[in-house]
Amino acid sequence: MKKTVIAGLLTLLAFSAAANETLVVGATPVPHAEILEFVKPTLAKEGVDLQVKVFNDFIQPNQQLAEKNLDANYYQYRPFLDDYNKNRHTNLVPVVGVHIEPFGAYSTKYKSLSELPEGATIAIPNDPVNTGRALVLLSEAGLITLKHADDPQSTQKDITGNPHHFRIRPLEGAMLARAVSQVDLAFIFANYALEAGIDTDKALIVEKGKSLYIEYLVARPDNINDPGIQKLAKALNSDAVRQFILTKYQGKIAPGF
Repeated sequence: MKKTVIAGLLTLLAFSAAANETLVVGATPVPHAEILEFVKPTLAKEGVDLQVKVFNDFIQPNQQLAEKNLDANYYQYRPFLDDYNKNRHTNLVPVVGVHIEPFGAYSTKYKSLSELPEGATIAIPNDPVNTGRALVLLSEAGLITLKHADDPQSTQKDITGNPHHFRIRPLEGAMLARAVSQVDLAFIFANYALEAGIDTDKALIVEKGKSLYIEYLVARPDNINDPGIQKLAKALNSDAVRQFILTKYQGKIAPGF
C-alpha cells in the first residue's frame, strides 16, 4: 500500500515538473526586469517558470533571442526592432506593447537650455534610430536645424544649422547616464535614468507619450504562439501591471496598452 502511494506521489511530482514551462526572457534592469519580476507569481500559478536575464546593452538581448538562447526579450520599441532586423537580417517579432518611457536631455551644470554656452558638448545615443530621435528633439527645441525637422531617420549630416557650434557627441546608450556630468547636456533613456537615480522630471528637453515608442515584448516567429509566450503577453497587458506601473513609477513611465 505504501509503495503504491509513494509511486503515485512520484508520478504526480513528475507530471507537475513536466507541466511547468521555463521561459527565459532578456530585459534591461529598470523598469523592464522589475515589471517581469512583478508578473512572476502570476505565471507560476499558470505553470510557467519565468526566468529574467538582465542585460545592460541594447544589442545582446536581440542577438541572444535570435540565437535561441532566450525565449523572448522586453526592452525596445518598434523603430529600434525594425532597424535591428533590417541590419542584422533577423526576423524578431513584437508580441504586445507594455509601456512608454520619456526620452529626455539632462544637465548637471545648467538649469535651462538658454544657459548652454557656445560650443557646448551634447551627448546623444549612437545607434541610428535614437540618433535621429535626439536630433529631432534638438531641432524642436530650436538648438539646431535639420534638413527635415521631424525626420526620426536624421543623422548629423542632416544638420543644416548649428548657430551655437554645439559639439554633438554620439555615445552608446548605456554610457549616457554615466557621462551626464562630463558633458553639458546628455540625452538619456528613462530606464537608464531611473536606474541611475536621475529625476526624470528635471529633463531640460523631454519627449513623452509617443505611441511610436511603446516598449514591446518581443519573440521569434517560431515561438510567438507558444503557450508560455502568450501567458506572459496576457500578464504584461493585465490591469495588475497597469496599476503596478502607475503606482511604482508615479508618471515616470506610462502604460502603453
